[in-house]
Amino acid sequence: MDIPIKGLLYESDDQDGRHSHMLYITSWDGRAVHEHSFSGITSFDVGHSHEYAGVTAPAPSGVPHVHEYRAETTFNDGHTHFIHGTTSGCVDLPGGGHFHYFEGYTTVNGRHPHAHAYQGRTGNEL
Repeated sequence: MDIPIKGLLYESDDQDGRHSHMLYITSWDGRAVHEHSFSGITSFDVGHSHEYAGVTAPAPSGVPHVHEYRAETTFNDGHTHFIHGTTSGCVDLPGGGHFHYFEGYTTVNGRHPHAHAYQGRTGNEL
């Protein structure tokens, strides 16, 4: 079964010598897709915390769904961490739209290897 997908493909101009592409999906099986912004602060561990922010991967509008997310934290105490995962299902907002919960643990990094917990909720759909 083929599912029609429409989107935009962007070629990166990374200065670090790596070549990559980003695909921005604008419709899935004829339905518009949407994304959510997210941000937060990790738990305070080993004397510091980190901030993070990003935009979820797109998902179809108007149907039960989840979003994938990933981001790199701020550079604190000489290192960064990565977060990634899948949001909860959508939680409807009284005035329209919806948000998703997310939570997890960062990757392990630092002079004294450690991870941080994080949790939050996305913004309304973009």
